[in-house]
Amino acid sequence: MGAARAMIEADDLAARELPVYFGLGSNLGDRLGYLLQACTMLYSAPGLARHAASRVYETEPWGLAEQPAFLNCVVRAQTALDPHSLLALAARIEGALGRDRAVARWGPRTIDVDILMLGDVAVDRPDLMIPHPRMWERAFVLIPLLDLEPGMRAPDGREIGVFVQDLPDASGVRPIRADLQGVFSGAENRLM
Repeated sequence: MGAARAMIEADDLAARELPVYFGLGSNLGDRLGYLLQACTMLYSAPGLARHAASRVYETEPWGLAEQPAFLNCVVRAQTALDPHSLLALAARIEGALGRDRAVARWGPRTIDVDILMLGDVAVDRPDLMIPHPRMWERAFVLIPLLDLEPGMRAPDGREIGVFVQDLPDASGVRPIRADLQGVFSGAENRLM
């Protein structure tokens, strides 16, 4: 995903297997339980395979500061699903876990499931933007992503590990003693 790679428009996407990265976050109720349930739902979703999860991090709220701290992680899977099918999957998971979309933007939530990246695909539509338009501003996304892709580069060509050091919220991202990788240790589902 280096700066030199051209993005492929979603309309030009042939049915091929690509890595997809989901950013998960929760700051209401059983935060770790909601992350675990979301990971379990991603694991059992048709069209996703070969999953991996970052460590879980506790992070300060971003956007609206007057709310509980978040737990965040990133999940990687392989998929041949199109971007809108992935968006529908994320919305189903959020709905099943009680996400209230009436809450203010960046407000508290039981679960948030964002599509961060889908291989080298670019989507720019009112209901979906891939890569996620604010992921490069958020240490709570990039630090967990670094767990899964330590050699990945930011759009400016710097390695993520170097890039994240310049983000003002990096010190507010703390690993906790929780491992979601066990969710993905069973027999793998198939892409189709």
